[in-house]
Amino acid sequence: MNQDQIEQILQLSCDERYDYSLMNMVDSKEIWILINDDNQFLKLFSEEEDFEYLPIWPAEEFAREYANDLGEKLTPKSIALPHFLNKWIPGLQQDGLHVNVFPALMDDSSWIMPPDELRDELKNELSNQI
Repeated sequence: MNQDQIEQILQLSCDERYDYSLMNMVDSKEIWILINDDNQFLKLFSEEEDFEYLPIWPAEEFAREYANDLGEKLTPKSIALPHFLNKWIPGLQQDGLHVNVFPALMDDSSWIMPPDELRDELKNELSNQI
């Protein structure tokens, strides 16, 4: 993906980025997160809603762009979709974390949802591919 394509996708609305994410995550069978040097994943806190959440992206380029915009030393890391669905979703639920699908710093709006809702959406998208 070239920089023009990245910029074009980043300009999509919150809803369009969400739809793009579901399709791309299912197609690529990967979800991307950001980790620090200690291999700890990035968690953010919503003061407005009073909960923590895990930001995820549909491709490495978008996670890298977000890390660059934050100005922090974070590295994109891929998680295989089956592993995310079977291990991460239950772990996020147990820890009380929500999931933020494809945040972009240039757009304050993004989808933040409980992990089980994302699991259901991804499974629905998977069933549409068959």
